[in-house]
Amino acid sequence: MLAHVASAAGALFGAGSASAQPASATLTIAAASDLRYALDELLQAHRSQHPGARAEVVYGSSGKLSTQLRNGAPFDLFFSADRAYAQPLFDAGLSTQAPVLYALGRLVVASRDPALARLPLAGLIRHPALKRFAIANPAHAPYGQRAQQVLQHQGLWQAVASRLVLGDNVTQAAQFIDSGAAQAGIVARSLVVAPALQGRLAWADIAVDGHAPLEQTWVLMKRASAPAQHAAVQVLSLLQSGPGQALMLRHGFELPTAAPR
Repeated sequence: MLAHVASAAGALFGAGSASAQPASATLTIAAASDLRYALDELLQAHRSQHPGARAEVVYGSSGKLSTQLRNGAPFDLFFSADRAYAQPLFDAGLSTQAPVLYALGRLVVASRDPALARLPLAGLIRHPALKRFAIANPAHAPYGQRAQQVLQHQGLWQAVASRLVLGDNVTQAAQFIDSGAAQAGIVARSLVVAPALQGRLAWADIAVDGHAPLEQTWVLMKRASAPAQHAAVQVLSLLQSGPGQALMLRHGFELPTAAPR
């Protein structure tokens, strides 16, 4: 399967494929919520290449989606924000291969108030204007886990714990900030640069040395039908192509081989 994906990558974003197409099927995808805008654009590009292609995506926290897949949820393809939630699917014999790394997620501190977003994290946490601080739920959301790691690394976890507002996933945490339910928070860079929030939130990157990497990985599930596997290969080839990787960079992700910025 990986060889198929790699060999097909160069054929996408150009003229339509001349290869025989199997019967069409809806590709069902479970995806981490930090991918909402990047994956939507990727699938739009895929549909332009393959007009008959159909895909349905459910976005959520990687931990909850992984649990659903282990319990038999009918998804063909899983995009996780953390390798740790994709690996158990392979270990349980549910995926066709070990998780494949294709990008790295980045954390940012975000606020509707540019003055707050510019503060060092320690100054922000201790600022009198900060009544609520939003992160994704560390119990099942990778971005929440990494946010907790950053706060603990800087000795700020206890200082902010009573003011935390936990989103079910990182998209909901960003919505808390955008709505004013929280004055600031730690969320995904891929969300704050997206058109839906671009210009609405001020943000600043968080150094990667204070948390474990956010390894964006995918796995293809063995339950996928032959037509769904064929569609998945097309999507994954597009993702791993030059234009696909450029799309990920544009949406705020880092490439695995690139030095963090």
